[in-house]
Amino acid sequence: MHTAPTPHLDVATPERVALTLPVAGIGYRCLAWLVDASLLFFFWLVAYFAFTLVVSDVLGALQALSGLARTLLVVGLFATQWLYWTVGEVFFHGQTVGKRALGIRVVRADGSPVGLYESAVRNLCRAVDFLPMAYAAGCICMLLTRQHRRLGDLLAGTLLVREERIDLDKYTAQAPAAAAVGAQGAARALTPEEVELVLAFLARAEGLRPDVRRRMGEKLVDRVGGLSGEARAAVLASPERTEAFLRARARAEG
Repeated sequence: MHTAPTPHLDVATPERVALTLPVAGIGYRCLAWLVDASLLFFFWLVAYFAFTLVVSDVLGALQALSGLARTLLVVGLFATQWLYWTVGEVFFHGQTVGKRALGIRVVRADGSPVGLYESAVRNLCRAVDFLPMAYAAGCICMLLTRQHRRLGDLLAGTLLVREERIDLDKYTAQAPAAAAVGAQGAARALTPEEVELVLAFLARAEGLRPDVRRRMGEKLVDRVGGLSGEARAAVLASPERTEAFLRARARAEG
């Protein structure tokens, strides 16, 4: 019995390493949407009860609105939800609260971080993906496309990928001779495996949490840097310095 291959996105990074990112399936996407939809529901529930403190007859107040006012109210409701998804994706590396909880993120079709234009388009298209109800159009589109993309993703040139955890511990155990060279601060040639590990980290660094980014960078500097004392402290002073050092080490092997 043959199983279908897991959908993935192949990315060629500027550091000349090929990465394979697993695509988030419809299950991941639905669960992330449920988390985000629940947050929006509770937001509107709190807003409703706050409004009842000011206006006792909420239904009567809505019925008294003019046609233009009702239209603006509907547009405002949609705009609030659109802003929630768009702001989260643009300012939090392609993740809303729900996507972060499920470990998935929005990226461009080439694997680069999503921008304002792409996020705005894909989230404006939610109204179409929702038709006729319960995201039926979007779900059908995800089932029919190889990388589980809904209509909004196709128009915006985006897709959702699952975050991969890079296990650095298996790479940090050094042979005694290599450890001795590192302790003396002498530069040594990196193995192909180490170069690939450094480049994979650099490609993902911006999307990592600050504490994870700092910890992984420190481990890699200790693994490939051969630094100690003030030199090591200077390289680890900021993520930018750490990654610039690692990039230089990898390029030196090219």
